[in-house]
Amino acid sequence: MRDLDTPKTIQLLNHIMEFELAGVVRYTHYSLMVTGPNRIPIVGFFKAQANESLLHAQEAGEIITGLEGHPSQRIAAIEETNRHSVTDLLQESLNHEQKALHMYKQLLDIVQDASIYLEEYTRTKIGQEEMHNLEIKKMLRDFS
Repeated sequence: MRDLDTPKTIQLLNHIMEFELAGVVRYTHYSLMVTGPNRIPIVGFFKAQANESLLHAQEAGEIITGLEGHPSQRIAAIEETNRHSVTDLLQESLNHEQKALHMYKQLLDIVQDASIYLEEYTRTKIGQEEMHNLEIKKMLRDFS
């Protein structure tokens, strides 16, 4: 096994944490903006996504402090398109999830063969983000 690049790992985990915290705000906003006959299940979906984003941010922060780093107090920038149809919200969600997937894949490149725990943590997050991408794509099919 190779040595873990701890500063690089902490830096990317902080970026992930900021992005996941932005997801909390993003998905909470989306849950408030949904209207129409499918509102109730879609609001539930967005609220669950917000809760999961918070959990992911907390997990990243715990790892950062475990590596003797300092968790960021920032939140990544959140684009506001002011388009709130269900299709628009789902498409923005898909874009967000694809960015998260990309970040976790970057993290895997850093931790692979350097830390079993971090590699497994990252692979789990990649799997979760891939599932979110699939779910949102399936949801979008009904609106296209």
